[in-house]
Amino acid sequence: MRESNATPAFRARVAGSVQGVGFRAWAQFESRRLGLNGYVRNLANGSVEIVASGDRIALEKLLTHLRRGPPWGTVLSVDVEWPAIGTPALDVPDGFEIRV
Repeated sequence: MRESNATPAFRARVAGSVQGVGFRAWAQFESRRLGLNGYVRNLANGSVEIVASGDRIALEKLLTHLRRGPPWGTVLSVDVEWPAIGTPALDVPDGFEIRV
């Protein structure tokens, strides 16, 4: 596991029509394309959680993509938390994975 306390990171929760439409695979593709580490997973309430770390500009680009979503899904909202640098707030793996 990678230490996230020195690298910018966020946790985002995306609500809308985001489960059962390939949203996780799309988010994984976009994250890997941007060179980010982290994971994406479905939540029990119907939303999707994305935890990502890496270059701050790449993270901002991912958030732009998440707010639009893929063409086959509908994003209603994106709630984002940026933990303070220096706090071990997120467990971010190397690479970007889909979790179940």
